[in-house]
Amino acid sequence: MEFFMSICISVHRAIFSRSLLRRVFVCFLFLLPCCVAFDALEAQSLPWSQRMSDTTIKRWPNGNYLPKDKPWAWNYELGVLLQGMDDVWYHTADGAYYSYIKDSIDPFINADGSISTYNAGNNALDDLVLGRELLLLYGVTQNAKYYKAAVLLRQQLNTHPRTADGGFWHKQRYPQQMWLDGLYMAEPFYAQYAVTFHEPQDFADITKQFVLMEEHSRDAKTGLLYHGWDETKQQRWADKSTGISPNFWARGMGWYMMALVDTLPYYSQDDPGREKLLAILQRLAVAVAKYQDKKSGLWYEVVDKPKEKDNYLESSAACMFTYALAKGVRLGYLPQSYSANASRAYAGILKQFVSVDADGAVTLSKTVKAIGLGTDAVHDGSYKYYVSQDVVSNDPKGVGAFLMASTEMEAADTARLGRGKTILLDAWFNSQTRKNAAGQVVSYHYKWDDYSNSGYSLFGHLLREYGLTTDTLYKAPTIQDLNKAQIYLIVSPDNIDWNKNPHYMNEPDATQIADWVKQGGTLVMMENDTTHADLDHFNILAEHFGMHFNSVLRNAVDGEKYEMGRIDVSGDGQVFHAPHVLFMKEICTLTLKEPATAVWSNKGDVLLAEAKYGKGRVIGFVDPWLYNEYADGRKLPKPYDNFDGGKEYVRWLLEQLPKAHSYF
Repeated sequence: MEFFMSICISVHRAIFSRSLLRRVFVCFLFLLPCCVAFDALEAQSLPWSQRMSDTTIKRWPNGNYLPKDKPWAWNYELGVLLQGMDDVWYHTADGAYYSYIKDSIDPFINADGSISTYNAGNNALDDLVLGRELLLLYGVTQNAKYYKAAVLLRQQLNTHPRTADGGFWHKQRYPQQMWLDGLYMAEPFYAQYAVTFHEPQDFADITKQFVLMEEHSRDAKTGLLYHGWDETKQQRWADKSTGISPNFWARGMGWYMMALVDTLPYYSQDDPGREKLLAILQRLAVAVAKYQDKKSGLWYEVVDKPKEKDNYLESSAACMFTYALAKGVRLGYLPQSYSANASRAYAGILKQFVSVDADGAVTLSKTVKAIGLGTDAVHDGSYKYYVSQDVVSNDPKGVGAFLMASTEMEAADTARLGRGKTILLDAWFNSQTRKNAAGQVVSYHYKWDDYSNSGYSLFGHLLREYGLTTDTLYKAPTIQDLNKAQIYLIVSPDNIDWNKNPHYMNEPDATQIADWVKQGGTLVMMENDTTHADLDHFNILAEHFGMHFNSVLRNAVDGEKYEMGRIDVSGDGQVFHAPHVLFMKEICTLTLKEPATAVWSNKGDVLLAEAKYGKGRVIGFVDPWLYNEYADGRKLPKPYDNFDGGKEYVRWLLEQLPKAHSYF
């Protein structure tokens, strides 16, 4: 493309030379198809998640998928679409996807946190799913208006009408009814809010919603879930003895299954509800896999009636099942064997439902437009109703689910590398806190749940895509604590300038850590420069392994003069096997002695080192370079690619695990 631009410049400069202009214009006409073809080939080389995301940004600017003559409002379909885009952003660190999310949400959010077109009086669970994007935007920007908007949605649940046994009505207009759809709309947001703003008591209620839905809708014979349940047993679609609807709708079960895998990550390991949700997911996975079409790898609109007249293979359900199965395997909720089911389904999706036009735009077809259980004669829950509704292409629910499925399938190969391993992040030696918008004191700065510039939320997501479980240790480490993990990560220990009450490294703590390494653990130290972190005390630990972090300041950067922090990587070393342009701002250096050895150096300075120590290994890095500000694609311009370099770093870290703990 640079060559193409040079031709354009030549045309401009030759404007007064008719003969040269004629020759250049002929060249331009000759080269233009080549340039277009090059762009098309480049787009085709991208993963499907990005190809569909890029198409979506062009097709539906600012998330508005409706025709111009249709009123635009706060809605659940946008929520599903943006959740897919959210997954792609964290999968690629391309800031364009974050911008799309923000640009789609901002027109609804007023300065005081009120939400245009949202009506709490509707008591619609559908309205809550976009709350997940509000929490994301609050986490990234720390702007209180997103927090206030999320509070509005959360407050709806305080007064939302319930069945006699405590289940949320699907909507005010559908009294005393629970639908499978509602679990996806409400529970992941409910759980994320509870974790973000420290309301652990809510998890008992979240668990109740899943348990009640399964109790009311599960068919003991097939293991499948009926679409809805009417407490009164009076609706025309409700069984007069059980209250359940008469058919197994594929997307309904897809909603519920996605809700499970999206809610479970917020549960603490010791919450009794976690085991209940895991058991529900595992039971449903058995049933869903049983009804997967052997030939296509897909599922029928009415799941258990593949041979009935007018039944068809439906795309959004296939995407949802693929996503839930693949994510369930990656996070250790489901056995590895379900990877094969997800792979067959995704291959079927690409073969049966995905097409690309001449301009490279991606289309997803065969999505049922809208399904509901109503009080009228049409929405009667009958088989005929489910198979006779409009089937469309590029429905936002289907596109969002396709984005989620694609990111999971694209991460499936790397997820096996760290499966069964835990990385434990220190929050003792780096224990900075701040108040959130709710006035609560929270940990931040290089933390998995810090989505702002200072956080490690993207790094944590990357580690989880490589199959690792991320955890945090908020107290001084002991061997007993460390034995719960294979990797212990300490990042930028506090100095007095950043924490008035720092927990400095001392010899007893260093001995505990060193003894754990000697027994087979892997310690990773990612330091900072002397103005931003403690080096003097931290070297008590580092020197156990022949490493010393030097009190120097290298790569000082003036404002946005990013070239001052640029490090070019050739791509032929132990860690980085491809060329990268990394940004590392204000770093220290390492001095080594046995048993430490240099792994990566730049301009004569050791930046990365390792040491074998007993049965374990120690990694020392001179910068915490994978924090959000310079890894998530919102700030650094191209050609900087910290995120891609981070992928190689994570893979290399896994290769360093003692063989007894490694898949390599």
